Amino acid sequence: MGFETGASMNFDPAITAQASSYWLPEVFSKKVQIAFRKSAVCESVTNTDYMGEISQFGDTVNIIKEPSINVQDYTRHATLSATDLTDEQLVLQVDQAKYFQFVVDDLEKRFSHVNWQAIASDNAAYKLKDAFDTNVLAAMAAASGVSTYGSTTDAVDVGHSSGETDPLNVLARMARTLDDSNVPEENRWIVAEPAFYEELANTSSKLMSVDYNQGDGGLRNGLVASGQLRGFKLYKSNNLPSWTGTGTSTGLSGKNIIAGHMSAVSTAQALSTTETVRSTSSFEDIVRGLLVWGRKVLRPEALVIGTIDID
Repeated sequence: MGFETGASMNFDPAITAQASSYWLPEVFSKKVQIAFRKSAVCESVTNTDYMGEISQFGDTVNIIKEPSINVQDYTRHATLSATDLTDEQLVLQVDQAKYFQFVVDDLEKRFSHVNWQAIASDNAAYKLKDAFDTNVLAAMAAASGVSTYGSTTDAVDVGHSSGETDPLNVLARMARTLDDSNVPEENRWIVAEPAFYEELANTSSKLMSVDYNQGDGGLRNGLVASGQLRGFKLYKSNNLPSWTGTGTSTGLSGKNIIAGHMSAVSTAQALSTTETVRSTSSFEDIVRGLLVWGRKVLRPEALVIGTIDID
């Protein structure tokens, strides 16, 4: 078969001399590069005691606080005074919600070499969990009545150089602060950024070693070590709220460190659903999901927010 005179054909000079030079197959891998995921810690450091008492967005749970009774001196024939019982209560409200939605074309489902819907759904579920984690940690740091260590005007300089505060001493101070508030020693936790644990490892490498962790030191929901340090379970997170220095700390910034007890914060997820519906205007499936939750600091005295500066 020949070509007509004057016909224009474009050839790549780099491949015209090769055998079968016009058949260049492309191979698509069935393995998809999955984005890195941050560890979520809030499900491990908060309680879900009131999860069963909510069902939908806008629900509230009224939690009655234990009354505080006055104890007074008694003398013979003294007139007694009584403590009035108060109905002070805390309100856990389901007022947080996040959603996702994406579309999958029929051609993508039929001819694609990978399951796009499954891959995208997995990524969306992670994004919802990450948003939940960030939101709860921010609520802890913003709660009123919590104890503090350092401030935006006088941040604690943490490190192992001269004049800096040893990370172990940071843990000890936060533990002492909880002790002063009579917080139980069981079920205490602390959440810090990776830079803090880097300094902790440099200062006290034996405490962070494989021997101390008994081989279980890998990240599991942000858990850093299988053992405890200064009475705390250690968690690592990149979702901690940031602070910006003022006053004597102008020009500094960093991440808060949060220590507390399991009873300090309650979370409740009212709805976590994913559904697929058929588009009425195209040959596509619409995949969407919704996460609804509430969070409440129930015991601010069982939280310590640290403002630390790590070079």
